[in-house]
Amino acid sequence: MSATEGSHVMSGSHNGVRRQSPTVRARRLAAELANRRDATGLTREEVARRLKWSPSTIFRIETGRSLPQPRSIRELLDLYGVIGPERDSLMQLAREARQPCWWHSFRDVLPSPYEVYIGLESGAESLYNFEPIVIPGLLQTPDYVRALIKGGAQELGHDEIERRVEVRLIRQQILTRQDRPRLWIIIDEAAIHRVVGNPTIMRKQLHHLVTAAEEGKTALQVVPFSVGSHPGTTGPFVIFGFPEQADAQVVYVETLAGDLYLEQHADVSRYTLAFDRLRATALSPDDSMGMVKRAAEA
Repeated sequence: MSATEGSHVMSGSHNGVRRQSPTVRARRLAAELANRRDATGLTREEVARRLKWSPSTIFRIETGRSLPQPRSIRELLDLYGVIGPERDSLMQLAREARQPCWWHSFRDVLPSPYEVYIGLESGAESLYNFEPIVIPGLLQTPDYVRALIKGGAQELGHDEIERRVEVRLIRQQILTRQDRPRLWIIIDEAAIHRVVGNPTIMRKQLHHLVTAAEEGKTALQVVPFSVGSHPGTTGPFVIFGFPEQADAQVVYVETLAGDLYLEQHADVSRYTLAFDRLRATALSPDDSMGMVKRAAEA
């Protein structure tokens, strides 16, 4: 999320092992509970009837829309016949999923979908991001963020703007971690020519973009105007990859109707193909750096 909403302790690493965010843990818990139900041959309606819950409750739990209380998880595991170490592992996963995160203290200025985004981002091993209009949030300078938010659709007071700027800057700390994610950014040429704030702010932003792209584990490509139509003309998106095989990739898509999180294999494959085609269409990383440098001096 990198437009008007988008990034004190970050989820980090311990002894070289990535600590996944509670959001990623909650997604895995939802998937594990759905798998255990499938293994019993029970439908959601049958589970709801036996536990005297509503079918919508089971749906929300298994799709990650609702994090169940420990008592509810125990009832589900009892019904599914899950015992021993497997049960202990799932209960531990549930406890980890309920741990508070740094962004909880910003709930007064963050919409719930954005909390989900930050949680996925903080636990990701790789981030493939396409942006057609603006510089991606993880590579924005404070002044650029501030100008972007001020020019957004919402009329916000000074304090609220500054808190949103703070969130963005804390988000960026994932790039300083020892276990930082691989970041591959593709932007349309429009993003480097659109003057956000004023020329001074934009020049500093473009220089910062070059500096970031020169660091390891960050790649930057620009899709030039000359290519005309391309696979990214439908809008921005981010593909989250995670270190554990049990955690499937997620695609985040910004739309005017709301934010979408796509997890179905067909959807993820569609956006992965689009990103691959964008990589082939865009300038090489070296040529992209040259274009950004020229834009900064212009």
